Order: sequence, then structure tokens, then C-alpha cells
Amino acid sequence: MTGPAPSAAPALATQVGEAFVGEGPAAAHVNTVLGARGGPVEAAWATALATPRPGHVPFVACVRPNVAAKPATVFVNKATVEGEVHASLTWGPAQAGVAAGVADAVRDGIVPAHLVDDLLLIAAVWVDPGATPDLAGAVYRNNREATRAALAAGAEGRPALDDVLAAAGAPSNAHFDPTQVT
Repeated sequence: MTGPAPSAAPALATQVGEAFVGEGPAAAHVNTVLGARGGPVEAAWATALATPRPGHVPFVACVRPNVAAKPATVFVNKATVEGEVHASLTWGPAQAGVAAGVADAVRDGIVPAHLVDDLLLIAAVWVDPGATPDLAGAVYRNNREATRAALAAGAEGRPALDDVLAAAGAPSNAHFDPTQVT
């Protein structure tokens, strides 16, 4: 993969982050992997972009046409795109939210601005197939916030192991509540 010449900036260790923001069909679940060009994240980034499959077409996230996010971000949809509405929400407000969340993370110093040309980001993004056009604003806002939060979690090494072990006694998520299991 070609790109800008690597700078003399110090390498950044690969950072993995996760965030879930919102509720219902407008909720956003974003996983991020941020790493240096020339390393395993670059290989994964290029492979993701080069291997689309039905319903899953990774693409470079853009703040607007011809203005790609920095660091370069490949958007990987976790839900199979189902129909025109889901496609529009994925490629429209969810993409815009991810790109804006990346910019927020750079602006806020979560991702060092002086390293953006030396880094690549993989964003795995959930857009609920049940979301409707009237939720576009919430899809955008939730993906923006979730992307920034996932990058912050990765930069800070969250969650702490103690938090994981404490939560493991009663795991739950948006699709599973152990108190509802009989």
C-alpha cells in the first residue's frame, strides 16, 4: 500500500476500542483498531478494503466527498446491508458520524495529530437494519459519539481487567439480559 512517507514520529502501539451509544434502532456499536502503517493493522486495513462480499462493502470513511478522514479509516459494516434505507443510513449518517468522530478524537488529542499520516484505523460499525429514515440524525450523533468513545477507550486501555472480571458475573448487552432468561 502506498501513502505518505512515514515520518520520524514515534510508533503508536495498536489500540483496540469499543463503544455502544444510544438505544433502539438508532443505537451505534463501534469497534476500532488503530495502528501504524507498515504493521499488521495496515495488512488488515488493506485486506478489508480489498475483499468486499455481498452486503458488506468496506469503504474509506469521508468527512465529505473527496475529504477522507485522518487517520485513513476503513468503515466495515457489521450488519449485512438490507435494502435502500439501510444502505442509505449506513453510507450516509453512520459514515458521516464515524468520520466526524475520528476528527473529534484528533481535535481532542485522543489520536495524536502529528501521527495521523502514519496511522490507519479500522472501524467496524453496527447500523441496525430496523432503523428508519426519521432516525438519521440519531444514527449520525450516536456513531459520532461511539467512534470518539471507542478511540478514547483504546487510547486509555479501557476497560480495566478488574472491570471485565466484575462484569463477567452477569454479562449483558443490548440483545441479551440474563435476568430475562428462564
